[in-house]
Amino acid sequence: MSLTPLLRLLLLSVIAATYSEMVTCEDVQKTCPVIACSSPGIIGLPGRDGRDGIKGEKGEPGQGLRGLQGPPGKLGPAGNPGPPGSPGPVGQKGERGESSKCDSCLTDSEGKFLQSELDSVKKWLIFSLGKQVGKKLFLTNGEKMTFDGVKALCAQFQASVATPRNAEENMAIQQVVKEEAFLGITDKNKEGLFVDLTGRSLTYQNWNDGEPNDTGSAEDCVTLLTSGRWNDISCSSSYLAVCEFPI
Repeated sequence: MSLTPLLRLLLLSVIAATYSEMVTCEDVQKTCPVIACSSPGIIGLPGRDGRDGIKGEKGEPGQGLRGLQGPPGKLGPAGNPGPPGSPGPVGQKGERGESSKCDSCLTDSEGKFLQSELDSVKKWLIFSLGKQVGKKLFLTNGEKMTFDGVKALCAQFQASVATPRNAEENMAIQQVVKEEAFLGITDKNKEGLFVDLTGRSLTYQNWNDGEPNDTGSAEDCVTLLTSGRWNDISCSSSYLAVCEFPI
């Protein structure tokens, strides 16, 4: 079937237009040899961030003016306490306070009652455990110990080891212990020179026959025998403890 002249003309127009459009596309983009160019598409989403590169070397300080100092940062945690400092100088002595009469002092009746109670306790102690001579009270706890132990025991009660100054005190100690007991007498500092524990020379002595003899060169302490006489003995031996208290 043959085409009509009008249809032929229409086909030639279409072919001419298509060829013209292809030539234009090649001139502009050189990428559309067959397909006709169209309008630009929508911009896509950004791609993923790349990996961080290697850190570069620190640069030289700039030559510009130094900026203003920033505000102070937050207060950090408290540190460990330091060692104590040296003591400060002693202050001046204060004024003596005015003392008024004691409002809580004992009444006469209360004072007499307490004194009576103390006298009763003292009499009980003297009767049961000790012996009073003048202004001394001799007491024993009935225990045997070394001479150093006796000294420590008496010092604990603000007393001293019993030391007779005369025959009356010597007899009182003898009546309290009923057996051998240490006396507060020694020649530790100088052999043969017996003194009391304060270093004073003896004004009264009552040695047994043949004593002191320093047997074995190790008898620096003194005991009271049951007879009331004295004997030098080793300080490491154990004998009764007798303390004397001032009254």
